[in-house]
Amino acid sequence: MVQTDPTARTVAQGPAPRPAQHAADGAGLEVRDVVVRYDGASRRDPRTTAVAGVSLDVAPGEVLALLGPSGCGKSSLLRAVAGLEPVAAGTVRFAGDDLAGVPVHRRGFGLMFQEGQLFPHRDVAGNVAYGIADVPRAERDDRVRELLGVVGLAGYERRAVTTLSGGERQRVALARSLAPRPRLLLLDEPLSALDRGLRERLALDLRAALQATGTTAVFVTHDHDEAFTVADRVAVMDAGRVLQVAPPEELWREPSSRRVAEFLGYQAFLPLSDLAGRELTGVSPHPDARDGMLAVGPRGLRVAGTPDVSGSPVHGVAARPGPWRGTVVGSVFRRGATEVTVDVALPGSAGSAGSAGGVGGAGTVRVVALAGREAGEAIAWVPGHEVDVALDPAGCAVVPA
Repeated sequence: MVQTDPTARTVAQGPAPRPAQHAADGAGLEVRDVVVRYDGASRRDPRTTAVAGVSLDVAPGEVLALLGPSGCGKSSLLRAVAGLEPVAAGTVRFAGDDLAGVPVHRRGFGLMFQEGQLFPHRDVAGNVAYGIADVPRAERDDRVRELLGVVGLAGYERRAVTTLSGGERQRVALARSLAPRPRLLLLDEPLSALDRGLRERLALDLRAALQATGTTAVFVTHDHDEAFTVADRVAVMDAGRVLQVAPPEELWREPSSRRVAEFLGYQAFLPLSDLAGRELTGVSPHPDARDGMLAVGPRGLRVAGTPDVSGSPVHGVAARPGPWRGTVVGSVFRRGATEVTVDVALPGSAGSAGSAGGVGGAGTVRVVALAGREAGEAIAWVPGHEVDVALDPAGCAVVPA
């Protein structure tokens, strides 16, 4: 999925999230120093540490996203919380109770996976009601109708699940997961099997449903946009560890490290010491930012002279450096804007993410710069042509070196 600035997201309408509380108060999920290991295929294979001492809290009514690349340990952590994987070290608590030794079916948690795993021999109502079979029928029917309304499937009770689209089946799976009123809902890549447009729509609907039901949830995804849309806070994971936990806007504007910024899609890193004559304002979020890096996001460069290049300063830098001359590699028109790929020598760019590996000269990086719509219609971005690129402060951040 194309990365966009998550601070510009459209938030689904619904009840406001509950005020954040600390799980240490005995009300939510508390994970402390959790380690998950897997044995090798044979005695000669080393053991794999999938989760390496993770600690985090999830408050009542809060949705936390575990965001990271494949193999980072996010699903293993989710499965450890569910009780599906043994915990080699550390503790998992909910509502103040230690869950060590508590089997999956006694934790009171709901689970939803990439494939909804619906029962084909049951209709929609029968699937949703599966986990509340012991509830009186009238109450059960009311709960089914309520949740089908929440997930946008009102009137679908008698529909056969085999006739539903992929998105509709995932909505049914969500309603089924919510029906027993789980203390905690654990969702593992529930939208990843759907096409991009449908994922985007269902991400908004998922957030609205979780808000409407006041459900506490942990949502695993590798997709930045999904995490920023669904979650109240996002925990970025890498190599079995949590690198940063923050609300979406704070995470985007103030990544705690270069690694976090790289994963979020920041494409180049300029040493502040190389931005000649540019002084820090003293409002940087990081104490050591004076010796840090200016991280340039996926929308942090614009072709100079095109519309919408802001004149305001970069957060943490007194004035905007540049522009710099670069060579056009190619272009694509996407989501209402022309994205021009450029080889350009940025200050200190030899160590930047996205290095062109010597293409275009020593210290050259290959980056994407946005061109305004008017320029995109008027100019053929011919490979080999030279253009000037400039920073757009709204797409940049300061990170420690």
